[in-house]
Amino acid sequence: MHIAIIGAGPGGYEAALYAAKLGARVTLIEERALGGTCLNRGCIPTKAFLAAAERLHDVKNAAAFGVECGEAQADFKAARERKDKIVGDLVRGIEYLMNAGKVTVIAGRGILAGNDDARAVRVTPGGGTEAARDIPCDAVILATGSVPAAPPIFQTDGVQSITSDEALALDRAPSSIIIAGGGVIGCEMGQFFRRMGSEVTIIEMMSRLLPLEDADCSKHIERQFKKERIKLLCSKTIAAVEKNAEGVTVTLQSGEVLKAEKLLAATGRAPAAKNIGLESASIVPDAKGFIPVDGFMQTGARGVYAIGDIVATPQLAHVAAKEGWTAVEHILSAGQAKPMSYKAIPRCVYTDPQAACVGLTEEQAREQGIDYRAGTFNMIALGKARAAGKTEGFAKLLADANDVLIGAALVGAHATEMITTLTLAVAHGLTASQLGACVFPHPALSEAIMEAAHDIHAKSIHKA
Repeated sequence: MHIAIIGAGPGGYEAALYAAKLGARVTLIEERALGGTCLNRGCIPTKAFLAAAERLHDVKNAAAFGVECGEAQADFKAARERKDKIVGDLVRGIEYLMNAGKVTVIAGRGILAGNDDARAVRVTPGGGTEAARDIPCDAVILATGSVPAAPPIFQTDGVQSITSDEALALDRAPSSIIIAGGGVIGCEMGQFFRRMGSEVTIIEMMSRLLPLEDADCSKHIERQFKKERIKLLCSKTIAAVEKNAEGVTVTLQSGEVLKAEKLLAATGRAPAAKNIGLESASIVPDAKGFIPVDGFMQTGARGVYAIGDIVATPQLAHVAAKEGWTAVEHILSAGQAKPMSYKAIPRCVYTDPQAACVGLTEEQAREQGIDYRAGTFNMIALGKARAAGKTEGFAKLLADANDVLIGAALVGAHATEMITTLTLAVAHGLTASQLGACVFPHPALSEAIMEAAHDIHAKSIHKA
C-alpha cells in the first residue's frame, strides 16, 4: 500500500510516520519546511515568544518574592534568535524521524492527479526548475493547512499591515500596534507585544475577547490585559484603513480614529484548498472553501482523504494530528478504524494567565437546552497559587442531570497542562463524583479541579 500525503504540518507528518509504522510505503510532499504552519509560523514560534515575555514579566516582579534583579529590559532580537533556534531544531528533529521511519520526503508542490482508477499525485519540485512528475499511489491524504484570512479592507502588505506570519518575523517590537481580532491569535500576540514594550490596542467586533469560549474565561483575560494597559475595544468594527509613512490609521464605524506603527490582522485563517487539483477528483469545497469529509476523513473521491485546517473542524494542530491517524487507520484497516470524535477537544490560549476549555461552555449548554450544574473554584483560595504568586483564575466544571461531565474551563497558571485531566474525564464520560473521589496532590494548582468537582454537589471544603 502506497500512501501519498500532501502537506507536512502536524496532520501530514504525523500521518506519514504512523502509516510507515503500520507498514505502508509513504511519500510526503511539502513545498516549504517540514512542520507546516504550526511549527514554523504558528504554535511553536508564538509559544517561544510568549515564554520570553513571561520570563521578562516575572523578573520585573521578582522583588515581591524577595529577589532583587535590577532593571530588566526586553531584548527582542535575542528572543527572536531563540525562537528561530527552537524552530530549526524541531524541523531537524522531524527530518530525522522521516529518515528513521523510511518516509520518502519530496520538496515541492503536490496536487491531486489521475482519477479513481489511477490515483496519483503530481509533484513540481521546489524551485520549479525541474519538470513535474506523477507519483502513482493507492491513497492520498490532503493536509495543506490554512493561510491567514485578512479581509481586503486591511490592505495587508507584510510591512505596515501584517498577518501573524510577518508578526513572527519582525526584527523589533513596534512602538505601537493595533490588532484586529480578539481571538486566540490576537490575545497571545497582543500580550507578547505589550510585554516587549509596544503600545497595544485590540479591536474585537464581538462583545468580548475570546468570544467563542466561556464568558468567565474572557472576563479574567480582559481583567489581566487592562492591568497591563492593553487597550480593549470590543463591539467595534473597522470601517477604513489608511497606510502612510508613519504607519497606519484605522477608522472605526463609530468614527473613532486610531493610529499606530503597525496593524496586525488576526481575523482567523482560511483553508488552503485552492489549486491542489480537487477538480481532477470531482471534489467540490463548501461555500467557505472547506473540503467535505465523513467521520473517517474520506472525501467523496475514492482513495482521497482530507485532514486538518482544510476541513470544517477545529483548526488546531492536535485535531489535525488525530484526523491524520484516523485517515491512516481507515486506509490500512477500514473494518477496524473508528471515526473521529470531537466530543473532547482541548482548546488552549497561552496568555498569562492561560485559559483552556474542553467540551461545552455554559453558553452552549444553555443554547442546547441541557439541564446542567456548574461547580467552580477560584485559584486564589489555593495555598500553592498563593505561594507561587499565581492567584489569577478559576476552575469550572459542568455536569449534566446524570452527573456526567460535559464541559470544563480553566484559567490560571499551567491551565493548558491541567486541561488534560478534564479532557480525559469528558472523553470517557466520567461523573463529577468519580473525578472528585480521586486523590489530588497537595499543594497543587490542580486541586482547583477537585474542588470544582465537589462544588457541583455543594461539597467543596474550601469554598464558603
